[in-house]
Amino acid sequence: MADNLEREPGMVNLSDLIIYNPEVQTFQGLLRVVAIAARDGARFLIYDVKPDYADTPKKWQPQVERVFSLGARFLGERA
Repeated sequence: MADNLEREPGMVNLSDLIIYNPEVQTFQGLLRVVAIAARDGARFLIYDVKPDYADTPKKWQPQVERVFSLGARFLGERA
């Protein structure tokens, strides 16, 4: 994870993940970015914005939280 995304050590804002990954165009793509951030050392994710993708579900926060807690396992990697 890029150090410039961490405002505090181990903390990352969801908005920063979205802004610094403009190639991501879907909610599923965002979940992958969230998992990568967790794998790379983020310990806390701040839900400061609602993802504005066409496929973002109404109950998106539990999905993001689940993927963040899985981290590398969501990506199919061994932790």
